[in-house]
Formats: sequence, structure tokens, C-alpha cells
Amino acid sequence: MASTSPGYGITIRVEGSPELHPVALITTTITNAGAAITALDVVESLLEKVVVDVTCDTIDAAHAQQIHDALSSHDGLTVRKVSDRTFLLHLGGKIEVNSKVPLKTRDDLSRAYTPGVARISQAIVDDPSDVRRLTMKRNTVAVVTDGSAVLGLGNIGPAAALPVMEGKAALFKRFANVDAWPVCLDTQDVDEIVRTVQLIAPVYGGINLEDISAPRCFEVERRLRELLDIPVFHDDQHGTAIVVLAALRNSLKLVKKDISKVRIILSGAGAAGTAIARLLVLSGATDIIAFDKDGVISKDSTSSDAMRDWFIEHSNKENFKGSIHEAMAGADIFIGVSAPNVLTEEDIKVMAKGSVVFALANPDPEIDPEIARKYASVVATGRSDHPNQINNVLAFPGIFRGLLDANAHKITDKLLVAAAEAIADCVSPSQLNTSFIVPSVFDPNVVAMVAAAVKKSV
Repeated sequence: MASTSPGYGITIRVEGSPELHPVALITTTITNAGAAITALDVVESLLEKVVVDVTCDTIDAAHAQQIHDALSSHDGLTVRKVSDRTFLLHLGGKIEVNSKVPLKTRDDLSRAYTPGVARISQAIVDDPSDVRRLTMKRNTVAVVTDGSAVLGLGNIGPAAALPVMEGKAALFKRFANVDAWPVCLDTQDVDEIVRTVQLIAPVYGGINLEDISAPRCFEVERRLRELLDIPVFHDDQHGTAIVVLAALRNSLKLVKKDISKVRIILSGAGAAGTAIARLLVLSGATDIIAFDKDGVISKDSTSSDAMRDWFIEHSNKENFKGSIHEAMAGADIFIGVSAPNVLTEEDIKVMAKGSVVFALANPDPEIDPEIARKYASVVATGRSDHPNQINNVLAFPGIFRGLLDANAHKITDKLLVAAAEAIADCVSPSQLNTSFIVPSVFDPNVVAMVAAAVKKSV
């Protein structure tokens, strides 16, 4: 299933003798090694040598090393330098602060800073609601993490989580023109996280919680929603759930099934799994059987937190006690937000006709998508190199754009469902097919439609 990815793109500078025909030799060597060439430039051509820069996508870091070794093994070829394109992109960080106003003269300084700025501060003292009108608050979001559950990496801490949060902030700006800033906290204590976010909240119009492990993330979100008068959104929960609901809504149209009549097998009952299940139930799902690392959640499962209590009460209505492999027989839908290789080919084969498989574990899904497509009518993953990527970028930019524009204070379940429906509706009936159940993240209509739906729901 391994395929090349721009995330492991490299640029290699290779020197060779002209009589070796180095361009052809380099191209053949890299292609035979399984990399995908995306650019090739002859940067120097002399009688005694030819210097070539070749850019290619590889599978992973080990594969990139194999490409290097394969080129170096040829007599007459010398690898002068290998640049990792992803590391180059991150040098110095991915976001910055720019002034929106000119600061070229004394007059500019007098208005933007002292003495003029004192008048603005006094205006906010006189009318605190003016803080949204006269400061950055109305278009600014804090992306808050403790680095305890970073996608695909786990508990790596706040410093290592910073590149991910920078990326999230860049996405906010690119897709919704929202100014977002990483807030990586050096604590994993719930009380300290809540208090810290409460203290910095006056600057922001919304809080995006990110990569905080379950079950602590549930309590952090609940308490902050109670304390703050600005919206608090845990993207790992609700962003994922919204896009899953949108994708499922369109998938069910294709297979001509009703959400109230299908049997759904859910692998993963953490933050994302819980939010997905809750949103599906709100949308009419009646038959969900959920599995976590300990097996099926049934009426006899022990309670460990409020979210597990919810599963015990709302899922597995017939109190099924078997394995996930047994549960897959006759199931209509599989949704995985858990771990690689949870399912086998036989599990997909025995699902109901017109089955839907969302294998969303990243980077390695619960079942190889190529295998799943042999039997399932619709297959989605969390990966960008397969059709039907379930990507939170479809949700959070438009949601916060709508929340900020509406000066919203709270997030409701009605709002989440409305956002999912807006995403689904971005795929027109003429576009909808088994390889296109959600719009592209680059579709300019998505943010506008989601934002409009959110504003209407506030």
C-alpha cells in the first residue's frame, strides 16, 4: 500500500561524467527505486562534468536514503547534496505577524501607538464590547495544545507540537482569513490548562483546542465552555465528526440507504470516535456498535468517564458481545478512528451489499483502501493520496469564520450538524460519485457555505 508522498520530497544534486549520460542514468535509477520524479534541472554542464538537481517524492525517510544509496552506487555519479524539502519549508517557522497599518511617519506612530492609542484603551474601558470593534479580537483564534495527542505521534509535548500548531494557524489564514496563533502549554494538568486559557482569553474571539488526549480533552472543553463567553471548539472531536457526517450523508445517497436503518461499526472510542457517534445519533443513527482497545463497549462495560457512559447508554442496543470481526458480518458502515490493520479482507467481504468503509487511522488505516475497494461501494481514508480524504480542513476554517462574524459565544449541536450539511451540499448531484463524496479543501465555496450555515445556526 506504500506510496510516495510530497511530505517526503527531496531534492538531490548529482554530478556525473558527460559520457555516462547522467540525466538518463539518474532518471532511470530513481524511477527504478520507486520514487516519483517531480522536477529535473541541469544546473551546470561542462566538458568534464554535468550537475543535475532532481526533485522526487519518496515513501519515507528510509526510502529517501535508498535513493541516495542507489545513486551513489554508480561509478561516475557523485551525490553532492540531499535537501529534505519538508524541513526546508519549516525553517524559521511557517507563520509571522505583519502590521496592517503603515508606520512610516511620526503621525503614524502617534495614532497607532502613543499618545493616540490611549484614547482607544479608554474607549474600551468605557464600553468593554468595543474590544471586538477596536482590536484584533474579532478575527483572532488561539490554537491551544499540550502536545499530548499529536496525530500519528502521540504524547510529544508542547515544543514538538509547535510545528503542527503553526500549520493549523497557516490553514486558518489561507482558507478563512482568520488570524490564529499557536499556544503550546507546558503542562498536562487539566486545572492548569483551563486556568491558563481563561487568563489569555481576552485577546481571542475563539479557542481551538488541538491534540489534547482523551479523556482530559472532554473536561477541558466542558469547563472552558462554562467559563468563557467565546466559542471553544475541540477540532479533534468536532471537526472530524462534522466531516465524517458530511461524507456519510453523501455516501448514503449513493448506496440508497437511510441512516436510521443502517448498522454502523465504530473502531475507536476516544475523542474523535465519541464526537462522531454523538453526531451520528443526533442525525438519526440508531444502531452503532463501538469498539475500543479493550473490545466491544456493551451494557456490561465498566464506566471510566462521562464519554464512556454515553457509549454504554446510546450504543450497542442489542448488547453484542463478540469481536469486531464478528460484528462486521452484515454491517452497512465501518468507521475507524483507531489504529492500523484492525480489519482483514474477509471482514469487508462479509459486510452488507452497498457497504461504506471509512478507514481514517493516519498514516496507516484500519484496512488497506485498495483491499476495501474490492468489496465496499464507498471507501474513504484520512490520507491525501487516496480519494475521499476525510480532512478537518473542510470544517474548522468555515466554522470559525462563521462564529467570529456572528460574534458567537457558544457552540451547539445544531451548529455542528448544520456545518456538516453545508459541507455535504458543496458536492452537487452531478459531481457526487463513489470517488467524490466530499468537496476539495481548495473549493472556495466550502468556507463560505459553512460560515453561512454557522451564522444562521448561532
